[in-house]
Amino acid sequence: MLFTPTQLLRLSQGQLNLLERCPRQFQHTYLEKLHSPTNPEHEELQNLGSRFHLLMQQREMGLPIDVFLQTDTQLQSLMAGFAEAAPEITNPIINSQAFRDSEHYRTLQVNDYLLTVIYDLLIADTTQAQIFDWKTYPQPSNKRQLEQNWQTRLYMYVLAETSDYAPENISMTYWFVQSQGKPQSIQFNYNSTQHEKTAKKLQQLLNKLNKWLADYSQGKPLPQVPEGRKVCNYCQYATRCDRVVVLKEHRPVSDNNPATESMTSEKDNTNLLNIINIEEVAL
Repeated sequence: MLFTPTQLLRLSQGQLNLLERCPRQFQHTYLEKLHSPTNPEHEELQNLGSRFHLLMQQREMGLPIDVFLQTDTQLQSLMAGFAEAAPEITNPIINSQAFRDSEHYRTLQVNDYLLTVIYDLLIADTTQAQIFDWKTYPQPSNKRQLEQNWQTRLYMYVLAETSDYAPENISMTYWFVQSQGKPQSIQFNYNSTQHEKTAKKLQQLLNKLNKWLADYSQGKPLPQVPEGRKVCNYCQYATRCDRVVVLKEHRPVSDNNPATESMTSEKDNTNLLNIINIEEVAL
């Protein structure tokens, strides 16, 4: 991809996570548009996620979903469990004045970047705004990692920046619809201190990206992670980057999208990032 410094670049939470984890992998994936065979397990997770997201969107729009459920026993099971665990979402109060929107899309321009978010469901009233996100993999064991993931940070940050809601009146809830046999949720409540920290962290990352892109336009590749990092063992570009790969079993663990390596082993952290950073499919 030929990139010019004046080009407005769209950035999603998945791209920010990848950029923070390995700038060179960001280069191969998003600047050069390189592709590699999809991991079958990730592809299966993404397919299930797409089907569940479509089901929830259809339901939110008041469209019939029986045709989906009759032909998909996996969706039947997930939907039945979720309806029991979260009746306030699946059976909203009649005549409620709250704003509800499925697959709600928002953008925020920061310098030469267009930050993009898609909320699986946004429910907002005169006092508070709630972001909901559906996940079809098991609930992660480390809530702190999920909190630090760019999906959590960016989603609440963008809503605060593009609405009249104070950070203290914004929350985000992840619903893991097939965790240990029944849906589980993790909720994060936002505040002004977190908002300021996210703004600072975001600007620092974008400042680095400015420099890297300027160098890239002059033929210099983006930085690599230091040699010896285990993250390279699970990267499809390891050979391209001249990194020695120690082959290991690659399977999703009960954690996908957010991360700091000090919290878990690097192997678990890598799998967590791989699963959570599966891009949401816009419906």
